[in-house]
Order: sequence, then structure tokens, then C-alpha cells
Amino acid sequence: MSLHKAIISILTASLFTGAVALVPMTALAQDSKVTAAMELLKSKANELGPPKIEGTDAVAGKEVPAIYFGSTKMNNNFTLVDEVVKEAGGTATIFVKSGDEYVRVATNVKKDDGSRAIGTILDPKGKAIESVKKGEAFYGEVDILGKPYVTGYDPIRDADKHVIGIYYVGYLKK
Repeated sequence: MSLHKAIISILTASLFTGAVALVPMTALAQDSKVTAAMELLKSKANELGPPKIEGTDAVAGKEVPAIYFGSTKMNNNFTLVDEVVKEAGGTATIFVKSGDEYVRVATNVKKDDGSRAIGTILDPKGKAIESVKKGEAFYGEVDILGKPYVTGYDPIRDADKHVIGIYYVGYLKK
């Protein structure tokens, strides 16, 4: 009987090890999707032209700086973020820096009522904002409007290298 128990123990341990090994693979797959989606978002934005702030615009009742790529205003313009999601899945957002906040001006992240979450701000106590404040990208898990996402945030810089916004892509955590 002890040989039988030993074999069962070995099989159980093997199955457990295999299951644990799959968890990082799932995370890696999502991470590579985030990286690819971020490159796509930045590439499509680049095709429009250099980022800049020009004047202000109302987004969901808030007056915020108007962010442009070339001559294309991003505020309340969902073409870019929707194209990225059509090709890569997930969610995409353009944030603009408004004072100390980063406001969603173009997004396909949805609120609970199904509407686009424009006018909402990047969590001022979240993990991503600390990196962005240092001018660095952030890749990792974040709660967005109460749901877990695997994400990427990358600062948008103007011609003078000032951070004027944030590129965001993310996938609902599996």
C-alpha cells in the first residue's frame, strides 16, 4: 500500500507543479499582448503626427487641455482607441495631463452603465501614476473602475519632452 501512496503523491505533486507552471504562462501571454497593443497605439498615434497641447476642450463637462497628435484632436475622438482595440482587443485610452490629474479624453474603457469612461481620472493613489510622475512607463496589474486589468501606461511627451498625457492599453485579467 505504501508504494501506491507514493505513486499517488508523486502524481499529485506533478499535477500541482504543472498547474502552477501554467499560471505564469497565462500572465506572460497577457503581458506580451499588452506590449504589442502599446506598440500599436503609439505607432498609430505617431502616424497622425507629434503630440501637443493646444487650447482647452470640454470632456464630460470638465474643461481640460486639448491633446493633439498632429492636427487630430484626441479629446472626445474615439477613432484611434477603437482602431487599436479592433486590431488588438482589450481596452485603450489617451489621457491628458490636467494640473496634477490625468483625465481620460479618448477611451473605450466602459463605466458600469456601459458608457465610455471619458472625464474620469487615473487613480491618484494607484501604482501607475507613481511611474508616470517619474516619466517612466508602467506595466502591471491595476484596478480600473473596480475591475482587475493587466495594463501598460506610457507617458506622452511633447516636442520639449514634457509629459502631457499617457498612452494606456489593458486587458481584463483572466
